Amino acid sequence: MTRRLPVEPAPGPLEGYATRFDDLFLARAQREGFRRYLEGLLLPAERNKTLTALANTEPVAGAQRKEAQSLQWFLSESGWDARKVNERRLQLLFADGATAPGEDGVLVIDEHGDRKWGNKTAHVGKQWLGNMGKTENGVVSVSSLLADEGVYYPLEVEPYTPAHHFEGGRSDESFRTKLEIACQLVERSVASGVPFRAVVADSFYGEDEDLKGDFEKRGVGYVMALKESHSWWHKEGTIGALWEAAEAAGWKGADDPGRWKKMRRTFRDGHHETWWAVEVEAGPYGPGRARRALVVTTDPERLPRLGTWYLNTNLPHSDYSERETSGELPAPASVAEIVRLYGLRMWVEQSYKQVKHALGWSDYQVRSDTAIRRHWQLVFCAFSFCWWACGEELDLGDPPGAVLEADGERPPETSQTAEGRGKKEHSASPAFVAWGAQAGEGVVGALHNAHAILEFVHRRGRARRVESIA
Repeated sequence: MTRRLPVEPAPGPLEGYATRFDDLFLARAQREGFRRYLEGLLLPAERNKTLTALANTEPVAGAQRKEAQSLQWFLSESGWDARKVNERRLQLLFADGATAPGEDGVLVIDEHGDRKWGNKTAHVGKQWLGNMGKTENGVVSVSSLLADEGVYYPLEVEPYTPAHHFEGGRSDESFRTKLEIACQLVERSVASGVPFRAVVADSFYGEDEDLKGDFEKRGVGYVMALKESHSWWHKEGTIGALWEAAEAAGWKGADDPGRWKKMRRTFRDGHHETWWAVEVEAGPYGPGRARRALVVTTDPERLPRLGTWYLNTNLPHSDYSERETSGELPAPASVAEIVRLYGLRMWVEQSYKQVKHALGWSDYQVRSDTAIRRHWQLVFCAFSFCWWACGEELDLGDPPGAVLEADGERPPETSQTAEGRGKKEHSASPAFVAWGAQAGEGVVGALHNAHAILEFVHRRGRARRVESIA
C-alpha cells in the first residue's frame, strides 16, 4: 500500500484533533483543506469567516489566488462525505467522559435564519427569520443540540427548503416543513441511541399537536413552551387559558403564595433568584392527565412577559405514573425537574454566540447545498474541538454547578456517576444550569484558550499572506 504523503500540520492540539478525521479524507489536498479551514474558523471573531478570509488573502481580488481556490474546491467539489465527518465528531464527543451524553440531559430543537441575498443559493427564499424577528430573504436551518449541566454541543442540522424550490410546491413529496424536519432529527437521535431526558423547544414547536403526538407515540418525553395566549375550549365561567389558571392560583404575596411553589435558582456567576411555579389543573391539563402544564415566573402578580414560562410536558407526575397512555411512558418528573429541563434550553441561546457568531456559521459564500452543509459541519467540528482541547490539553476543571430547589427541600449533593461520565461531576436531579451572565463560561474559556493556543496562526497567516487585507 502506498504511504500517505504528509500534510502541513495544524498548530498546537488542533493537529491531534484533525488526525482523528484523516481516514475520512482520501486525498492529501482534502486533509490539508480540513486543517486550513478549521484554523481559519478558530481565529478571533473580529475576522470574517469567508473563504478569502480563511485563506488569509484579499477579498474579491484574492478570491482567484490558489490559497482561496483550494479551500473553495475543498468545500464545493472535493469528494468527502459531511455526514461521516459529523458521525466521527460525535463519536469523539461520546467517547470522552467529559463530554459523553447522560440520561439527565435534554435534546434542544431550534431554528436559525441567515440573511442571504439573491435567489440562486440553495434553500434561499423570503421567509421568517426568527432570530432577526422579521421576514427577509435568507436561509433557515433546523438543528438539534445536546445539553446537560456541564456541556452542550450541536448534534445535527438540516436546512429548510421553501416551497417555491419544488415543482409541486408544498404538495411535492420532497417538501418538508420545519416541524417535520424537527421530528426527523429527534427520530434519528432516538434510533442512534443518543440518551436524553426530554426534548425541549420553544412555543413554535410546543403549539403543534402532531409533533407532540408523534413524541408521545414513541415514548419520547418533552418539555416545550406554549404561547402566553394558549387556551382551550371551555364552559363559560371556567378557566380556559394558562394565564387565567395562573391568576386563579391564589397568589396574595410571598407570605401567602396560594398554590404557587417557590423555586430558588442559582446562576453560574453565583447569584440567586427566586422564581415561582404552579401546576395547572384545568382543561386538558393536570397531574393525572396525559399532558401537564406549568406556569413559571419571577413575579406571579404581574406575570412579566420576559420572566414567565408557559410549559407543556408529557412527563408524568410521580403520583400518577401508572396512567394509561398510547405509547411507552417516560419516567415521572417533579415540578422542579420540569423547570430544570426547560432551563437547559437556554444553552441554545449561548450556542448562537459561539457556533453561529464567533465561528462564522453564516459567513459562507457558496451556493450549492453540498457546500453549505459542509461549511456547517466544519463549524460544528471547530466548536467541538474546543471541548476536546479543553479536556485533552487545557484541563480547565469542572464547570461551576447550579441547583434549583423547591421551597422546603434541601439541594441534592453532587454525585459522581460511574458509567459514561469519566471524571466529570454532575449534580443529581433537580440540578440545572441557568442561563445568566456567565452561562457559557466553560466553552467560552475553551474558545479563548483555543485562540491562545492558535495565536501563532496569526503570525503564520501573515507570513503566508499573499496580499495585504485592506
